[in-house]
Order: sequence, then C-alpha cells, then structure tokens
Amino acid sequence: MRIAILNRDRCQPDTCSHECVKYCPRVRTGDETIVIAEGKKPVISEELCIGCGICVNKCPFEAIHIISLPESLTEPTHRYGENGFVLFGLPLPQHGKTVGILGPNGIGKTTAVQILSGNLKPNLDADADWEDIFKYYAGSAMQDYLRKISKNEIRLSQKPQYVDRLPEVFSGKVSELLEKVDERGELENLIAELEIGHILNRNLGDLSGGELQRVAIAACAARDADFYFFDEISPYLDIYQRIRAAILIRKLAGESAVLVVEHDLAILDLLADVAHVGYGEPGGFGVITHVKGVRQAINQYLRGFLPEENVRIRPDSINFEVHAPRSVKDIPVLFEFPEFTKTYDGGFSLSVAAGELRAGEVVGAVGPNGIGKSTFAKLLAGVEEPTTGKISTDIRISYKPQYIKPDSFVRVHDFLRSITRYVDTSYYETSITNPLQLKYLMEREISDLSGGELQRVAIAACLSRDADLYVLDEPSAHLDVEQRVSACSAIRRFAENKHATAIVIDHDIYMVDLLSDRLLVFEGEPAVHGEVFGPFGLREGMNRFLKNLDITFRRDEETKRPRINKPGSRLDRGQKASGEYYYAAVE
Repeated sequence: MRIAILNRDRCQPDTCSHECVKYCPRVRTGDETIVIAEGKKPVISEELCIGCGICVNKCPFEAIHIISLPESLTEPTHRYGENGFVLFGLPLPQHGKTVGILGPNGIGKTTAVQILSGNLKPNLDADADWEDIFKYYAGSAMQDYLRKISKNEIRLSQKPQYVDRLPEVFSGKVSELLEKVDERGELENLIAELEIGHILNRNLGDLSGGELQRVAIAACAARDADFYFFDEISPYLDIYQRIRAAILIRKLAGESAVLVVEHDLAILDLLADVAHVGYGEPGGFGVITHVKGVRQAINQYLRGFLPEENVRIRPDSINFEVHAPRSVKDIPVLFEFPEFTKTYDGGFSLSVAAGELRAGEVVGAVGPNGIGKSTFAKLLAGVEEPTTGKISTDIRISYKPQYIKPDSFVRVHDFLRSITRYVDTSYYETSITNPLQLKYLMEREISDLSGGELQRVAIAACLSRDADLYVLDEPSAHLDVEQRVSACSAIRRFAENKHATAIVIDHDIYMVDLLSDRLLVFEGEPAVHGEVFGPFGLREGMNRFLKNLDITFRRDEETKRPRINKPGSRLDRGQKASGEYYYAAVE
C-alpha cells in the first residue's frame, strides 16, 4: 500500500509553479495523477501514483511525502481526508489496569485518545457510520468500548500535555480549581500525596512548571471517571515527584481504566501494567501495535525492532552501559569555580563547594526541585551574581534556561542565523540541524512552535553560540524518546568534537545515564537551602543522589537500562544494604 501525504501548512501554491504537477511523469502521459483542487493545492491519486518520488524532490517547500507502507497495513482506523495523516490501530483501555503508549510525537497518539474519548469518530478511511465501525470491530473488546462511546456512556478525565497553558483557561486560586473538579471526595488525599498543600492559596498563574504539573495531575485524578488519560506526567517534576505521581495514578486503575503517554521510560516502566508501541512516520502515518507487557514493549522499542510485527522502527538500538563510563583523569581542566553562596530575600540560600570542570566532558546535574539547580546555572552563566564569593573566569558561557517563552515572531532560520553564520553549512546540518530534527521548522515562526519544537530550537541556539561552557537546563522537557536520544547524541558529540564542556540539568535518569561523564549532586531542603557537591564520578554521584532520595535502580538483563525498584522490595532492601543504589548487577 502506498500513501501520499500533503502537508497543507507547508504547501504554498501562490509562491510556486506547481512543480509537483509539472514534473509528474504520469501527468505528462495524460493521467490525472495530480490535480489542482480548490485553494490551488494539489490532490495526489494514490491509485495512480507510481512512487517515483519526483514530486517529493521538486516541491520547493518539501510539502509532499510518498510513503510505502508495510504489507500488513491494509485497513486504516482513521484518516484526515485525502492525502492526510492516517492512523492504524487503537490502544485498548483495560479496566483495572494502567495502559501505556510509547512512541515518538506525531504518529497519532493524540488522535487515538480523541477517538477513545468520543471527540473523534474513526472513519476507517471512508465516511463510516457507527454500524460500519461496530461491524469492523465485531467480536472484540474494542467493539464494546466504542459502542459505549457512541452512546456517551464513558466518562473521561484528561490531563493535558502542556500544563503551562492552564492559567490561560482558568484564572484563580489552586484551591478554587481543585474544589471545582473534586467529584470523588479524595481531594485531601491527592493534595497530601502530591505535596501541594502549601500552594493552595496561590493563583494558578504564579505557579512554577512543577507546581502546575502536580495541580494538573490532582485535577485529573479528582474527577469521577471511567477512563483517565494522562498525557506526560514527568515534565518539570523531579524523580521523587514522578514516582509519587506514578504510584497515585496506579491507584486510580483499581476501579477505572487508565491510559498514559509518557516519554520517561523509567517512570513508564514503574507506572504501566501493559503498553502499546507506536511507530510510523511523524505527520504521515502512525501504527499502534497490539498490547504487550510493559517490559517487553520498552525493550523492543529500545532495540528498534518489533518481532511480532516484524518491523524495524529504528536503524540502531539504544544502548546503556552497566558501569560508569570513561575516566577523566587525564583530561585537562577547563575551569575551576571557587566556593560561593547565593541568598534571596525570600529565604532560600545556595552554597556551592569548590570544584572543577574538564574540557570536552558532559557533567550531569541532579537533585530535587527547588534545591537550586537553575540558580546555580544562572550564577555560572552570569545571569545572577553570587552573594559571597566571586566567579571569575575568562571562559565564554552559553546558557539555555529551563523555561522558554515563544514570544518571537521571527523565523527559526533567521533566529539561528542571528546567532551563527554557519547555519547553512554541511557541518551545522550534520551536527545540529539533523540530530535535533530542525529541517522542517526552519521556515516557521518561533511563536507558532509547540513545546517540543521550541525546546529543540532552544538547544540548537545554545549550541550555536561560540562558547567554552554550555549550560542546558532541562533539555528533555516535552521531547519524545527519539528526540531525547538525538539530543543526547548532539550534545555529546558537540562537546567531544569542539573540546567544549557541557552541564546538563535534567530529571530523566535515562538521559543522565546516556550523557554524563560526571555528576554534580544537589542536596539540602527544597525551597529553603541547597548545597552543591562534586563533580563526582558517575557511579559515586548516582549512589549519593539516590541514597538521599531513598530510591534504588536495577539493570534490565536484556538492555542494561535502569529500572526503578519498588520501594521495600527484596531488591530495594538488598541494594540499600550494599550501598549500590544505581549500578547494581543485572536482573
């Protein structure tokens, strides 16, 4: 089966000569393989198209994609009109279980949830009515579920992906929002479990990203629903907060069905009972596989091959090291920072022990929220001045802040071009544009970008500056698994090739594991006092960090990926007794 996809946002018929029609060999022989419809935009006949790819290469805006699908994909679940995105398969909510969806952005996860929530009727690649849909799913659990959806018998509660937009739809205090949605009488328990009691009297617009995330989770869980959907619970939360949120959500599944999209694989592993893998070509087509055990789904996804479907979804596997990587003893010191402090009028203070950074290394920075990681980054970058001590250095520093505002109406290409003249070179394309998947964003305005797109542009902007030290605050936020791995690769190779140093502040343990040579560890009492120690070797640093959080990880036997131990389990108790909180033996 071959499909033709037209990206209608990219297609600009008023500024092109319809090269797609002009150069199509079938059109030149008299067939109507491509015709111009209303709005001057082309319509491509998938029955007549021979898949030569000439229109793809000739389109000046790269708006056309001709995709050959696997032979097994013959019956679409939903399609967005002629030459539009097509989805195959649906995840099935299961009563009493938490079902995960794992896959890149742009392959139909949101479309699937819209169908399951009753906001979108699957059209089966035609104008199907409900009886056609019931017949298509005859004899399956999905038929029963969709029948209830058609009769509005499913109550849905949904947590949105981008929680920073919540203040735009609700203005008022946190307590007012939560009391408004409290349908189960569990509000006190939710507030306690998510530790948000201290912000109840604050306005929603005054909250940090992590506080907004926890309020959004509480609001979703407070409703009385048959089907709960959580779209990414991890952004802005530290590892401890993520685990508490995961445990809370698992409790919901005792009496309802829970569906979760999550890109932090360690949290998804802890959170879900089973999972669907999503794959395809973003913006073109997406496939939701049959349900798998969550460990099986994650391991297959990391290997890049789905044996039951006989499909390779990635050319290379994602590999983890069992032991801390590379020694840094012989690497020259880039810069030494002295002991210094920062104190704020509100009461928070940060104390930093003296340390050094080495040329060409990536240093991870880990610690709970509110402990001063972003403050440390701002002090190093010169955005703020220390209260005591002096950071005197001749090195150049490039800084990507934690929160990025899409308030510019300039094109992405022009924005990056204002930072570096190398944007259009093959070196830049290989080292930054391709790994961060920026090619199709270059002509768009920054103000129109989604959270994940904006994050990738911000990482590119940080790496584009001519500097010796690159400080990136939470580069994984809103990125899917593929994008996180690509970002890791871009940062890692950039540091090595340029002999520059990077400090990466992040809560995704997989990303920290893949990236870091050494670790800065932040300790103390959140929102009161923070202390910075290190950098330590990765093994020592992770053990110190996780001991403070009272959390242990084990290694998966197949992929060597870190997996969170259930608190109080035999493995958890044994590793704590041995002092190995992270680099424990494989299962």
